[in-house]
Amino acid sequence: MAKSYDEYRLGEPYERPRRKGLKTLAIVAALMAITILPAMAAKGGGARGGGGGGGGGKGNGGTTGSGGTLTLRVVSGPDSTPNWGEDITFDVSTNATTEPHVNVTCKQSGTVVYGATTGYYASYPWPWTQVMNLASQSWTGGAADCSAVLQAYSGTSVTTLYTLGFHVDA
Repeated sequence: MAKSYDEYRLGEPYERPRRKGLKTLAIVAALMAITILPAMAAKGGGARGGGGGGGGGKGNGGTTGSGGTLTLRVVSGPDSTPNWGEDITFDVSTNATTEPHVNVTCKQSGTVVYGATTGYYASYPWPWTQVMNLASQSWTGGAADCSAVLQAYSGTSVTTLYTLGFHVDA
């Protein structure tokens, strides 16, 4: 078998370039999911109640769709009231799906300043994202009204199972 131009030019030993397409595609798909899903949920999830204005610091007043509950837990704060910059997670309960997802959206004066979506099941590929830090480049401080939406995905269909509104103090 004759040598290629690259083999002559580069000398021995020659190793063909490796294809990185599949790995790059997986990374791009994951980044798109992380950025697009919160925007889609913010667009569709806001009309179903939930985030509500004002009132208390603790998560309460959830609404239910077809079965499930969410309980907000503050991971890094001194008490059970969520504050800006603290870490939170959720206790998730549902029989409607084996792969529940939680979508959190926070707004200040009607402007979305925070969005995160993560799966709450054992085989979720990024389990560390189940702890969310209440801050972002758009949210550099101050109080916000937030909603956490428990969702089930089936193909292109998204079912809202439960919505929990909560307030984050400054």
